Amino acid sequence: MARRALKLASWTSMALAASGFYLYSNKYLDPNDFGAVRVGRAVATTAIISYDYLTSLRSVPYGSEEYLKLRSEIHDLFVSFDDTPLGTASLAQVHKAVLRDGRTVAVKVQHPKVQAQSSKDILLMEVLVLAVKQLFPEFEFMWLVDEAKKNLPLELDFLNEGRNAEKVAQMLQHFDFLKVPQIFWELSTKRVLLMEFVDGGQVNDRDYMERNKIDVNEISRHLGKMYSEMVFVHGFVHCDPHPGNVLVRKRPDTGKAEIVLLDHGLYQVLTEEFRLDYCHLWQSLIWTDMKRVKKYCQRLGAGDLYPLLACMLTARSWNSVNRGISQAPVTAAEDSEIRNNAATYLPQISQLLSHVPRQMLLIFKTNDLLRGIEAALGTRASASSFLNMSRCCVRALAAHKKKTCSFFRRIQISFSEAFSLWQINLHELILRVKGLRLGRRLLALLCWRLPAPH
Repeated sequence: MARRALKLASWTSMALAASGFYLYSNKYLDPNDFGAVRVGRAVATTAIISYDYLTSLRSVPYGSEEYLKLRSEIHDLFVSFDDTPLGTASLAQVHKAVLRDGRTVAVKVQHPKVQAQSSKDILLMEVLVLAVKQLFPEFEFMWLVDEAKKNLPLELDFLNEGRNAEKVAQMLQHFDFLKVPQIFWELSTKRVLLMEFVDGGQVNDRDYMERNKIDVNEISRHLGKMYSEMVFVHGFVHCDPHPGNVLVRKRPDTGKAEIVLLDHGLYQVLTEEFRLDYCHLWQSLIWTDMKRVKKYCQRLGAGDLYPLLACMLTARSWNSVNRGISQAPVTAAEDSEIRNNAATYLPQISQLLSHVPRQMLLIFKTNDLLRGIEAALGTRASASSFLNMSRCCVRALAAHKKKTCSFFRRIQISFSEAFSLWQINLHELILRVKGLRLGRRLLALLCWRLPAPH
């Protein structure tokens, strides 16, 4: 029981980390006192792996009849099968193997006790959350139980994961930098998933990228484009982009940098209403339209806590949001202020999380994981990444408007969309030119200061 309590406590802390701890006034709402902080990357669930999960595939006695039968079945399918897993998590572990036809595959095997224990885990989580509610009435975390009840059965169905992988591969096929491993359906079941084996380094491994001459800024931009397309355009979002699920490599055929997206068990499907409101909100944040920021935060359930929601989404202080998140870079002072004052405002955060649409919860987690990758790579969201988000918002809103209007109105919308995208491209070009000029000035200054060669 203690072990499971520890694991569930870890899961709860992950949810808090995914939303961040944000600054809020003690007695009344004062937006100028706001800050936002990401307390940790949402990977706590992989930090505590219970002993029975680690030993589940070794539970059959060595040399027994059952053991020999299992080994025989494995050898019928595979030329080789690595007993040591490539990776182990709370639900499954992955082994490298070679099929009889010579294909190298990754075999994802669900831990045998997961199905039986999942309902008990959720029940224990519910009891713990109710106990916390009794001790601290201001904290509202029943949404955590509701999300677990909804998402855990989906994650336990590996056939659902395979379908998600194929859907996102088709959806983002225009991105030549993205690789989603192929699923081998003829050998997959609800508890065993066979897929194409793809090697690479974790997306937060700067040393790997430097050794393989992969541009970290390019990878960061690609990741931003990929997730902007998922969230704003399609409303079908991979919600577990921790570094173990996002690999990078040089493509064997072209030598270009490529992102490999793994583990497709957890996706969030956004309703059209939520997706469009979220598009409007991010456009307002990027272009510093504070009236519309308030409007769309409130449409998303924030009420009077709209500055808090804006800070949580951007991981910036309210002052930075007002100045413009694409204009004001993150400073060490801002990060320090946020870290030093974070824990005071948990009641307001729990209140907000209980009122926003359920779809927002996994979006918080996803945003947090992506920011963790950016922090590891040293590529915190730049003006360029915000412009890519804005492009996706423009396209998504235009596509929605075209659905129910006349032919001539659709032409008007198309021209307006093209003009908006042209404006964004022009703005990006100006920023690049300014950057080049600044770079040349710095280079000239350095050359001027260097001593003349003897």
